Amino acid sequence: MQVRRFHLCAAALALLVLIACAGTAARAQEPYPTRPVEIIVPFAAGGGTDLIARLMCDGLGQRLGQSFVAVNRPGANTNVGTLAAIRAKPDGYTLLMASLGLAANPSLYTRLAFDPLADLAPISLIANVPTILVVNEALPADTLGELVAYIKGRPGELNYASYGAGSSPHLAAELFQSVTGTMIVHVPYGGGGPAALGVLGNSVQMLFSSVVPVLGMVRGGSIKAIAVASERRLALLPDVPTFKESGVDYVTGTWFGILAPAKTPAPVIARIDAAIADMLRDPAIRAKLTEQGAEVAGLGPAAFASFLRDETARLSAVIRRANIRLD
Repeated sequence: MQVRRFHLCAAALALLVLIACAGTAARAQEPYPTRPVEIIVPFAAGGGTDLIARLMCDGLGQRLGQSFVAVNRPGANTNVGTLAAIRAKPDGYTLLMASLGLAANPSLYTRLAFDPLADLAPISLIANVPTILVVNEALPADTLGELVAYIKGRPGELNYASYGAGSSPHLAAELFQSVTGTMIVHVPYGGGGPAALGVLGNSVQMLFSSVVPVLGMVRGGSIKAIAVASERRLALLPDVPTFKESGVDYVTGTWFGILAPAKTPAPVIARIDAAIADMLRDPAIRAKLTEQGAEVAGLGPAAFASFLRDETARLSAVIRRANIRLD
C-alpha cells in the first residue's frame, strides 16, 4: 500500500511539473507584445527625438496591438536615459530612442558606465536629419564662400551656438572648422529653441542646427540659411544649396534609431523591426517624418549595427581633433 501511495504521489508530482513546464513554454511562445512597451527618450519632451519617438509609438501600437509609451528621461547628454534602457530587463518591453549622442559619448566622456556597442541591440535606424547652417540676418554673407571668407578675416571674433558641450551642433561646428580652416567661438545653450533665438538676437552669429528649430525663422526671413549638409537639397527648403554644391565636402547631421537592451530575444527584435519597416512604407508616416526635416533611412538590425560602429569611429576622430572631453 505504501509503495502504491508513493507511486501515485510521484506520478502526481510529475504531472504538476509537466503542467508547469507546459505553462512556461506557452508563455514563452506568446506573441510579443502582451503588455504595454516603454520607449525611453533621453531628452526632454518637445524636441525632435521626442516627436519622432511619439510617432513611432503610435505606429507600433497600431501594428502590434499594444500601447507603446514614450518616457522622457533627460540628463547627462543622454546618458541617464541610455543607462536606464541598458539596465532594463532584456525582454522587449523597454526600448531606447537614440540619436547621435549614443555614438559620440564614448569618446566625449572620460568615464562612461556603459558601452553602447556591447550593451545595446540595434533594431532599426529610422531616419537621418542633415545639419543646416543658419546665420544672423545682419551678417554680410549670403553664400557659403562669402561666409568662410568673412570668418577667416575675423578669426575668433564670431560665435556659434550649440545645444551644449558635445551636442550635435557643437560637433558639427567643430567639423566645419576643421574642414574650412576657420576659427569660431563656441557658446552653449540649453536647447534648439534658445540657440535659434540666440542667432535671431545676434547674441551669436550662427548655428549648425537640425531643421525643425529654425524652419519657421528661415521661411519668415528672420535668419538666413546658408547651406545644408546633405547629399541633396531638402524638400522643405529647396532653395538652400548643399555644402557640396557650394564647394565644401561637408556632410553631417543627426539620426534617430530604436535599440533594445543587449540579449533581447532575436524574435522580439525581428518583430519590432518588421513593424517599423511596415511603418516606414506608409506614405502618411513618411510625410510626417519629412515635416520634421528627416530623411527616411529604414536600416534593419545588422545594417544599423554597422552604421553605429562607423558613426562611433567617425565622431571619435572629430572629438579628438577638437580636443573635447567631458567628466
